[in-house]
Amino acid sequence: MRWDNLFDDLEGQLEQELAAEETDLRAEEERLRLGRLSIRDRLLALGTERDDGPVRVSLVNGSTLDLRPRTFGRDWISGDVVDQTVRGAQFILPLDAIAGLLLTRSQVSNSLEELAVTESERGLSRRLGLAFVLRDLCRRRQSVELVMSEGVISGTIDRVGRDHLDLAVHEVGTVRRENLVSHYRIVPFARLLFVRL
Repeated sequence: MRWDNLFDDLEGQLEQELAAEETDLRAEEERLRLGRLSIRDRLLALGTERDDGPVRVSLVNGSTLDLRPRTFGRDWISGDVVDQTVRGAQFILPLDAIAGLLLTRSQVSNSLEELAVTESERGLSRRLGLAFVLRDLCRRRQSVELVMSEGVISGTIDRVGRDHLDLAVHEVGTVRRENLVSHYRIVPFARLLFVRL
């Protein structure tokens, strides 16, 4: 009888130690997973599949934007601006322009969830850089507004280099015509905060 109690006690201690070891292992795996998360990953978790409301983003110039991210590139995101003054405007936001995310409690929790990686996330858009997207706008002759620390300039992108773009500056809403272009501006990507379409 005493031996049975002894073995039961030892078995209970062993189970308790194994459970504690498994808990510690899971906690360490979670710490490692969280340590690998990037701001892009957190935004992706808050992206198109969720209905948490817009994501409030603080930019490096101190301004904030309410956004609904839709597409995620290597170093940029795009989607819709949620703003009372500009309805339905689309944006391209370089990740380097983000100073912080201002999230609700549920958004913080959702941004930490482990995502099942979709085929599109494994595919091409994950590898596309900001220059590629801006070259596409250039090819389409899309009129844009470039938001920079110095202010907002509008025009049409004429060409895109590795780390800069050439903008033919003209009034918002006008088509690029040589006689409507006031001047040309070369803008380094590092100065771009936001591109509004």
